[in-house]
Amino acid sequence: MNSQPVMIKSSKNGINLILDDKIPFEELLEEIKKKFIDSEKFFKDAHIAISFEGRSLSQDEQFEIVETIQQCTTITIICILDHDELMDEVMQRRIDAYQEEHSPQTGQFYKGTLRSGQQIESQTSLVVLGDVNPGAKIIAKGNIVVLGALKGIAYAGADGDPGCFVAALEMDPVQIKIGDYIGRSADKKETAKGFRRKAKPEAAVPQIATVYEQQILIEPISSGLLKNIL
Repeated sequence: MNSQPVMIKSSKNGINLILDDKIPFEELLEEIKKKFIDSEKFFKDAHIAISFEGRSLSQDEQFEIVETIQQCTTITIICILDHDELMDEVMQRRIDAYQEEHSPQTGQFYKGTLRSGQQIESQTSLVVLGDVNPGAKIIAKGNIVVLGALKGIAYAGADGDPGCFVAALEMDPVQIKIGDYIGRSADKKETAKGFRRKAKPEAAVPQIATVYEQQILIEPISSGLLKNIL
């Protein structure tokens, strides 16, 4: 017999109840009720999944336990999971993968200057807190923002998304690729097959590169422009 008839084990995705398999079920329900009343402050207003371990339970018994917990606390139990030692890991991977795929707000930060020969990749968007020097390369499945000078190569929308953008405080890249569209700089001068720039700013100002009319267009960042892009 367990030292305690009911033990609560928390996990990232909910709680696991470790139950004594010897005591009568009605007595077990009372122990569960006491345990959760004592733990009410910890689980207050929580929305959680629940799993069971240590005792074989029928579906009706599982539902009875859930009902008991919800009646005596403010907990909402959203589902019952089969207990598995790998459940937390599997669930978390699925959650992370879904959030990464569906949330445009996710992103990765890199702090420091990227020098020639260095390359970083991101499965989401990428923010570089530093410069990207000639010979350095950054690749992201989402957008790229360089809070410094972009003088190397930037590849946004690496999974083929032409709706992404590349932005930098100082935009002077060797090459920008967005989705399947490429803009190159020949000796840092415009060419027919290179970037298309709107009127070149008199001083260094933040600029953004997007795909416009099947070409990479670079222009100064403005609040109106950002509203159209974001």
